[in-house]
Amino acid sequence: MRSGSHHRGRGARRGPGDHFETGGRHGHHDHSHHRGEHGEWSERGERGRGQRRRRLFDAAELQLLLLSLASEQPAHGYELIRSIEARSHGGYSPSPGVVYPALTFMEEAGLLEAVQDGARKNYRATAEGEARIAAEADTVAALQARLTSMAAMRERTDAAPVRRAMQNLKTAIFDRLSQDRVDRETVLRVAELIDDAARKIERIDV
Repeated sequence: MRSGSHHRGRGARRGPGDHFETGGRHGHHDHSHHRGEHGEWSERGERGRGQRRRRLFDAAELQLLLLSLASEQPAHGYELIRSIEARSHGGYSPSPGVVYPALTFMEEAGLLEAVQDGARKNYRATAEGEARIAAEADTVAALQARLTSMAAMRERTDAAPVRRAMQNLKTAIFDRLSQDRVDRETVLRVAELIDDAARKIERIDV
């Protein structure tokens, strides 16, 4: 695992801002050159294949977010991933391939310590890690607010009630039209009701 800078020799001392990697695995700051890095996210079904995805957190921000979560309660990597996913209501879920290297980096930097729990490592913030969180309190709050904002957006646009209603409609139609006494007039009446519902939906002001 490399140190916080590409140009330091071994044994060089870290500066106050060197605890976090700032460019992910590639060491670049230019967000436009990264795909599949720490901060990318996609909401299921809302982006077509091949489209560039927005970066929710850069490498340093994700590390700080993980550090703050580990300070709240010691947790292993997958628990931290699930915590982030829960706080964003499923809007953002960092991959293990970026989370575990970030945790290892912070452990080597002295910000986290790992406690063996069976086959897993539980990570918790060290005193140095707690000091970093306190120093970056405003940034931590902004990162948490980003997750909260995404959760609120997903709650507003969650189509689950519509999917439930459509399933109910499908079941009702199937049950009615599968009866032995169904005639042409009944089929036309069902079609008319569906068309009427479609017209009303089209006229909804948004």
